[in-house]
Amino acid sequence: MIHSIILPANGDVNRAIDKIGQAVLKYVKNMSQITSIEQQQKDKTRCSVYIDGRFYCGLKIEVAIKYRLKAGMTVEKEQLDEIQLESEKVQAIERAMNHLSATLKTRKQMSDFLSSKGYTPAVVDYVITKLEGYGYIDDYAYCRAYAGSAKGKGKLALRSALISKGADRQAVEEILDECEESVDEVFALAQKYMRGKSGTRENYAKTLRYLLSRGYGYDIAKEAVSMLGGQDED
Repeated sequence: MIHSIILPANGDVNRAIDKIGQAVLKYVKNMSQITSIEQQQKDKTRCSVYIDGRFYCGLKIEVAIKYRLKAGMTVEKEQLDEIQLESEKVQAIERAMNHLSATLKTRKQMSDFLSSKGYTPAVVDYVITKLEGYGYIDDYAYCRAYAGSAKGKGKLALRSALISKGADRQAVEEILDECEESVDEVFALAQKYMRGKSGTRENYAKTLRYLLSRGYGYDIAKEAVSMLGGQDED
């Protein structure tokens, strides 16, 4: 929106004109054109809004009609954000809760999910904030649950997996600091891998590489192989 500008009493009209020009340029820069509005194939009650030829957001068809949105119309993206936030924030929360019903999600996973459904950043931020406030999204809880259920994986593998799922880096490191790698657990994994194999130098070396591939550190993997009887296997 262009705010009114009062000409200065000292008659410095040129400066006032410059301010007006800057305001107009800023306004024009923020404006975009709705190039098309298309009914969605999977949900006939919704439509996809395209801005400058690219998908921008999804809306209920009734909402698009209410605000008289149509192709060729010039709008501010912030205006569309406000329309979607006001009209669909409740539905977005319900959709997020359904997505959470199967398994825990990281903040990034939920953000990506909502974005993929056509919600604008304003709606995504609103939903994420609400879910975090309710305790439904908690990267620390996610990391703790994942680490507790991922059997046969060392800290290196856990760190890589959690980061790939978008978990907060600080949460990842703090939770992994709480975890302890047990040599007995690694030894049991090594025994299982060696089952049916002869105790040759080559097989011990393969076992060491296997344990390393599971994300265990070299020292604890080497100790587990030594407990099998494989000495000095590198």
